[in-house]
Amino acid sequence: MKLAEALQTVIPFLGEALVVHANGFISRESFNLEDRLGNFYMIGSMGLASSIALGVALHKPERRVVVFDGDGNVLMNLGSLALISALQPRNLVHVVFDNEAYGSTGNQRTISGQVALEEIARAAGYAKAQRVDTAAALHTAAPEFLSQPGPSLLLVKIEPDTEERHIGRITHEPTQIAARFMEAISK
Repeated sequence: MKLAEALQTVIPFLGEALVVHANGFISRESFNLEDRLGNFYMIGSMGLASSIALGVALHKPERRVVVFDGDGNVLMNLGSLALISALQPRNLVHVVFDNEAYGSTGNQRTISGQVALEEIARAAGYAKAQRVDTAAALHTAAPEFLSQPGPSLLLVKIEPDTEERHIGRITHEPTQIAARFMEAISK
C-alpha cells in the first residue's frame, strides 16, 4: 500500500477531527487529496507534529485530535511518545505511516524496520497500539482507533516510493495554515 492509498482509507473516517500533519510528503499528499480547514500542515520542523498535536489535544479535550506522522518523524522525537503517554490525552490518535525511509529527502533508510515503533508506544503507556500491513486491515482499524479513547497509535506499513514523486506543494502560506487551523479549533 502506498501513502496515497493509506490516506484515502483514513481520511473519510476523520469527521470533524483536528489533524496535525508531519512535514514532507505526508502533508503534501494529504493536502492534494483533501484540504480541510481542520488540517495543520507542518512546513519544516521535522519530528514536532506529535508535540503540536499533544498541545492541541490538551487544550481542546472535547475534540478528537489526530496526528499523521511518519516513521522518520517519530524517530526524530521519540520523547514525544513518552510525554503523550505520561499526559494520557484520551482524545489523541497517533497515525504513523511507516515506509522505513525518509521519503521526502531521497528515501534514505530509517531504523523502523528494526525498531517496532508501535511497541515503543505500548511500552511507554499508550492505551492502544497496533500495526496494520494491508489496506483491508487499515479500513477495519481506522474507524475503531478514531472512535475510542486514546492515546492510541496506529502504525500503518506503507511501501517506500521507488519512482520520483511529483506531488504538488501546499499552496497556503504558513500564516494561512495557522489561521485556518485556529479557526477550526475555535469551532
